[in-house]
Amino acid sequence: MKNVAINWKNIKNLIGYSEQGIVSKEIFKNGKVDATLFCMAEDTAISEHTSTKEGVVYVLEGKGIFTLEGEGIAMEPGVIISMKNNAVHSIKAQKNTSFILILVK
Repeated sequence: MKNVAINWKNIKNLIGYSEQGIVSKEIFKNGKVDATLFCMAEDTAISEHTSTKEGVVYVLEGKGIFTLEGEGIAMEPGVIISMKNNAVHSIKAQKNTSFILILVK
């Protein structure tokens, strides 16, 4: 039997908000996949930008608007959003909102 390293985290225990900002915490990173937890305080925003990698956003809690290629998507717990590389997107948190961003190389 091979010696297998086990790495796990309880994501809900990592959620924490700053008074008026955005907190990001690396969950894991390897050669192909990067996963980051984002915690956005109420009324904060991430301006329009792109990524050279394909990505998936999974909303854990909160309420906001994820704008992808000009289309507004309601960010509510359980929502999953898939993005192609170089897709223009932005985020506006209406309430404290946390989500996992997974980028694939």
